[in-house]
Formats: sequence, structure tokens, C-alpha cells
Amino acid sequence: MVADFFFVFFSSFAALFLLRKVAKRVGLVDKPNARKLHDGAVPLVGGIAICITIAQFLYYSPDILDDAGLYIFCIAILTLVGALDDKFDVSFKIRLLIQAVLSVCMMYFAGLELHTLGNMIGFGTIDLGMFGYGVTVLAVIGAINAFNMVDGIDGLLGGLSMVTFGGLGFMLFHDGQGSLAYLCTIIIITMIPYILLNLGAFGRQRKVFMGDAGSMLIGFTVIWFLLLASQNGSRPPLRPVTALWLIAVPLMDMAAIMIRRVKRGDSPFKPDREHLHHIFQRMGLNSTQTLIAICTIATLLCGVGIYGEIANVPEYVMFWLFIACFVAYFFLLSKAEKVKVTTNA
Repeated sequence: MVADFFFVFFSSFAALFLLRKVAKRVGLVDKPNARKLHDGAVPLVGGIAICITIAQFLYYSPDILDDAGLYIFCIAILTLVGALDDKFDVSFKIRLLIQAVLSVCMMYFAGLELHTLGNMIGFGTIDLGMFGYGVTVLAVIGAINAFNMVDGIDGLLGGLSMVTFGGLGFMLFHDGQGSLAYLCTIIIITMIPYILLNLGAFGRQRKVFMGDAGSMLIGFTVIWFLLLASQNGSRPPLRPVTALWLIAVPLMDMAAIMIRRVKRGDSPFKPDREHLHHIFQRMGLNSTQTLIAICTIATLLCGVGIYGEIANVPEYVMFWLFIACFVAYFFLLSKAEKVKVTTNA
């Protein structure tokens, strides 16, 4: 165990330092603009390094994950597409198409799909039947883009990912699924070197960003594990409603921002500066305070979901409580925006 932890930590660290140099040579860097307020050109290699490290670990330990080869193939494709997007700004339609194709591959070859939503509404178990294929595609695209959209300040994507994988790993361990829980821990350790460099722990000149390659990889990995935990077997270790709580902040932020964009008449995929971290910063919090606040909120919501799972709180209660939290979240963000506009007037 300790040897594995050291192996993935060192591999991730080494990959980041090597890829930084390559990225600067080929121009795979993030430059400041109106939406990206950072200093200098920062290499976009965090996701590539994490992909290489996870693939390397699974190559030597393939039995820890069913269909490990397919999973590696999928994250490699997503990482490549993300890197091309970071470099050339690929159309979101092409990205969505590739994400949909990979979700079909996941369903066809690995048998991972949403069969049931459980008794989420309160009127009995919702079995999706033939609609499960379409709902699964939407779930995969939604998870990938939720983590993609939330990546806006240093440490945030890594922090929220660690909350999700930590909560999922805890639930899997609680259910006796030691191998998958262990893999969640491996992924967390793989991300630690990235977070350290991203936060400038080794100097701002060695800073790296995750890039779309990393955010898409993480989103896809999260939905793969959630489907594996909530849909397989007669008594899966995780109810579908609990999955919502484990990714609550990325999911709520994506839904809220897309609703606001559509209400303005804009494309839901049009970039802006109205995410949760932007609003916190406009309210006076610095980047570190914003990071701590959002990760704390995510941890609390994740904890609510875990408690509901362990205490066997009815699924419909947990679902409607989640909806109530989202409504409150959306309302508070709208109020925060108006307060800031009034202050600036």
C-alpha cells in the first residue's frame, strides 16, 4: 500500500515537471485575458500528468477495476481532446459529440448505465428501461462539464475532486468494496502534486493548470465510479440520490449558471464570470478564502449525502432536500449578484 502511494505520488510529480517543459515548447499554456486573471503563461499539463499516472498504475494493477483497459482508453481520448481544446479551442459541439460517443462505449462494452433512479420522487422505484441509455449519455456529459465549468481558481477543481473521491471512497469502504475504495485513494494521491504546484507551493514560476484535459478526465472518472457504485448488483453500495450529494457543488454551479445564461438569451456554453467562485471574489473574498469556503460547502453537502445513505433516510426525502438546497443556492447567488451591482452603482 505505502509503495503504491509513493509510486503514484512520485510518478505524478515527475510527469508534471517533465510536461511543464514540453508544454512551454509547444505552446500548451494558458495566457491571461479578460476572464483569466493570472500572471504569465501557465502550462496546462495537470490533466495529462494525472492521466499518465492513473493509466500507469492500472497497467500494473488491472484487477483493481473491471474493464480497466476500456477506462484507460476513454480517459486517454478525453485527455487528448482536452489538450487539443486547450491549444486550439475545439468547438463545444465536437467535444459533446466525443463525450457522447465515449458514454456509449462505456454502456456497450462495460455495461455501465443508469438502470434505475430508485424511489427518488416518492411514488415508487423509477426504472428507466430503454430511456436509461439516453439518460446515461446526459449524465456523462453533465458530470464532465460540471467539473469542467467549476475549474476557475487555483486549487478549486482539485479540492472539489478530492471531496468527491473521498466521499465515494468512504462509502465504498463502508460497504466492503475495498478495491474501489483503494482506487479512489490512489486518484486523490495522484492529484496532490498537481494541487501543490497549482497553489504555488514550489514557487509561482512552477505553477501549472489542470486544463480541459484534466477537468474532463476527472468528470468522466467521477461518473464512471458513481455508475459502478450505484447501478451494479441487486444492492449497490450507493443509492442514485446519494451521487447527487457527492458532486453537489459542481452540479449546482453548472445548473445555476446555465439557467442564468439561458434567461439572458445566451448560449448555456458561453463563458462568463458568474460562477460561484467569481461571486465570492466580487463579495470581497480572496482566492484562498474562496477556495476554503467552497470546499467547506462541498464537504458539508457531501457529508449530508453520506449521512442519508448510512442512516437510510428515504430516497425521496434526500432528493427533495437536494432540490431545496439548489433552490436556496440559486436564490442566494441571484441576491449576491444584485447586492454587488447596487454597491457598484
